[in-house]
Amino acid sequence: MAAVTRGSLGAFRRLLLSQQSRRSFQLQSFRCDRTLQPITFRCDRKLQVFSCRRLHVAVVNQGPIVQFKLSDIGEGIMEVTVKEWYVKEGDKVSQFDSICEVQSDKASVTITSRYDGVIKKLYYDVDATAFVGKPLVDIETESGSEVIQEEDVVETPAMAQEEHTHQEIKGHKTQATPAVRRLAIENNIKLSEVVGTGKDGRILKEDILNFLAKQTGAILPPTPFQEIQTPPPAPAAAPAAAKPVSTKAAVKPPPATPKPVFTGKDVTEPLKGFQKAMVKTMTVALKIPHFGYCDEVDLSRLVALRSELKPLAESRGVRLSYMPFFIKAASLGLHHFPILNASVDEDCQNITYKASHNIGLAMDTSQGLLVPNVKNVQLLSVLEIALELNRLQVLGASGQLGTADLMGGTFTLSNIGSIGGTYAKPVILPPEVAIGALGKIQVLPRFDAAGQVVPAHIMKVSWSADHRIIDGATMCRFSNLWREYLENPASMVLDLK
Repeated sequence: MAAVTRGSLGAFRRLLLSQQSRRSFQLQSFRCDRTLQPITFRCDRKLQVFSCRRLHVAVVNQGPIVQFKLSDIGEGIMEVTVKEWYVKEGDKVSQFDSICEVQSDKASVTITSRYDGVIKKLYYDVDATAFVGKPLVDIETESGSEVIQEEDVVETPAMAQEEHTHQEIKGHKTQATPAVRRLAIENNIKLSEVVGTGKDGRILKEDILNFLAKQTGAILPPTPFQEIQTPPPAPAAAPAAAKPVSTKAAVKPPPATPKPVFTGKDVTEPLKGFQKAMVKTMTVALKIPHFGYCDEVDLSRLVALRSELKPLAESRGVRLSYMPFFIKAASLGLHHFPILNASVDEDCQNITYKASHNIGLAMDTSQGLLVPNVKNVQLLSVLEIALELNRLQVLGASGQLGTADLMGGTFTLSNIGSIGGTYAKPVILPPEVAIGALGKIQVLPRFDAAGQVVPAHIMKVSWSADHRIIDGATMCRFSNLWREYLENPASMVLDLK
């Protein structure tokens, strides 16, 4: 009996191997003696398990299709405009690859993939409106079905390239992507010591780099701003091919004034993006009683000082304009008049004095008027302010300003003089309470101490303040102190910290 059983088992094994090589078998085609029923029962269970496992592998290899949804990108934004697609149907993407660029009424954000896979469907055309919580694309993933189900529970976050979402940290749990954690480990940085500027306190790559730069005292590499400047003319004897023209300067000439297009008919289109945001902001600003004050500043000494420092700054990779001096002088003045660096609530029942001097700079871009701000000016040197301005100008020119650059401002300067004009009537950006507009610098005749007429570099300045909480005398005294710092730049050294 034992011999018969062993012989039957051997025949069964050969049959199983032959069926496995063909990757299919039928239980109905196999018969055995009643005496082998216990063995047949155990074999049947194994065959069933084997069959299930093969079916499981087949499901994984099919590639489940996941709907990649647009999640909340903060600041109460519920809809965005799709500005550009970086992928098309059939493209293969990996985690953190850019999928598209969207624009809200506050900033432009680049959405990146959370999955490895193939793009199967795009849900929106360019310039279409996408809604939070709705699918952006369908991705045929390469990960297992169990992983997909687990990730499907969590709403896909909209992560920006150089993502900037400035909010307070709402929890104690450190949030960061694996790539950011790896960068922190490589540089021996504890994530608990880094303040995240991403949504809900998420730590971004930029936060790690900024933290590392502050710890080491390193000067960040030069920004591309210098490369897009027009290079100095070459000597006449030099051949045209030998001119040191940078590639970016050649492909990015100064923007020409667009010619008017006459279509012969009226066109109506909805307000979108930053234009829509301007409507909301200016509607609120209209409720603020503005107090205006104007003055002029003699910048002759500052012009000489900047000419002396400009080559030194360029040797460090920084383009030095007058704005860093204007911004630093404003910060020094805000130490003496903190009410100008405050904000009020909607009902004007409470006033909040801001500890940080986040001074905004009104910037004319292809997307419209934007006001990015330099964070913590009270802690920065003039050179550090200039470096940050270079970065903001490059991002503004390319339409890549992030939410963190645009949010959190406490005081604003508008350099309208870079376009033209002398005086202006600047409009306060709620919830801020003061703003200044700077006119163009002109060489005008003025009397010196000896009564002689001399050429002077004169700039007009126009201030607006929220007259509900700021009186005219306070605005006047602040303006006088700001003017003294600029007319005698050496005096700023006494108050620098």
